[in-house]
Amino acid sequence: MATISLGIIMHGITGRMGYNQHLVRSILAIREQGGLELSNGDRLMPDPILVGRNADKIEAIARKHGLTRTTTDLDSALADPNNRIFFDAGSTQMRVSLLKKAIEAGKHVYCEKPISETLEEALSVATLAEQRGVKNGVVQDKLYLPGLRKIALLKDSGFFGKILSVRGEFGYWVFEGDWGVKAQRPSWNYRAADGGGMILDMLPHWRYVLDNLFGEVKAVSCYASTHIPSRVDENGKTYRADADDAAYSTFELEGGIVAHINSSWAVRVRRDDLVTFQVDGTHGSAVCGLTKCWTQHRVNTPKPVWNPDQPQSIDFYRTWDEVPETQVFDNGFKAQWEDYLRYVVEDAPWRFTLREGAKGVQLAELAHQSWKERRWVDVPSLADTSVRKVA
Repeated sequence: MATISLGIIMHGITGRMGYNQHLVRSILAIREQGGLELSNGDRLMPDPILVGRNADKIEAIARKHGLTRTTTDLDSALADPNNRIFFDAGSTQMRVSLLKKAIEAGKHVYCEKPISETLEEALSVATLAEQRGVKNGVVQDKLYLPGLRKIALLKDSGFFGKILSVRGEFGYWVFEGDWGVKAQRPSWNYRAADGGGMILDMLPHWRYVLDNLFGEVKAVSCYASTHIPSRVDENGKTYRADADDAAYSTFELEGGIVAHINSSWAVRVRRDDLVTFQVDGTHGSAVCGLTKCWTQHRVNTPKPVWNPDQPQSIDFYRTWDEVPETQVFDNGFKAQWEDYLRYVVEDAPWRFTLREGAKGVQLAELAHQSWKERRWVDVPSLADTSVRKVA
């Protein structure tokens, strides 16, 4: 069987997410396993070229991992016909222009979320990709988490009966950086002018999670806040943090399901994981974190009685059963990369298009509107949006 080389332009890999999840744990991991086996038995070998403005940084990364292809000239990388895919994990503010340039060059495109800061921009780049006939995709990694995949398995098996509600808790304490412990997230995340903010960062995630696992989002009510107004940046300089660092959102889903998700960089964790989802149904409930999942069927549900005069006698945690590990789950980013590569090379099924990514931007935009106007906002369908001609 043949080994097929596939050039991938990788932009934004000097950042934490681009380097760790996309380069090291995805593309390099696929190379280390001998490539990706295709349906006909051939093996696809990713051949990345690292692109960035800082030559020293990308060359150092390349040397560390035995790669030979780097450049600061994106145009030259796009001009090479052997480079068939453009991937971006850089800043959101640069993403639309980079994607459009790659699409115009005839490259298939794949990128981190959100795909833009506004729905208008998101739809324009999605439409351009459709008109140019290039394969396109956006990272929707949470669907590949073992915990949520177990939730999906329970749902498909009918375990929940009729799903009533979904509750999510996400986040942890991001240190302010002013009292001896450095912040563990980049400072741009907390500056509105740089594209920061919890709503824009996380509601695109919650859109595809809710849409794909529980029901299409029909309306949103959101309140956000900047709990920590002053932080210290990577250079030890105090700056004004004016982007929202917490968002408290309620969603109406198709079928009458109610979802509520708290997202905060100013919360201390006392739960099973950094993110947890609880799904309650008429026949059973489940709680999952990143990897583990616990269930409680209706026949195993305890019958508590409210009595504030006595200490609680039920150990509620012990009334749940852990879902066993019946399969091995690969890194979620790598698993989605493999699906995307099969989509590009052999037209395998794929649903995580830029237009799907636009739905996440839409929800973030409407959540900002809800917060500003202090009201529920309907979420109209984007499915019927026609492909307009892009100049």
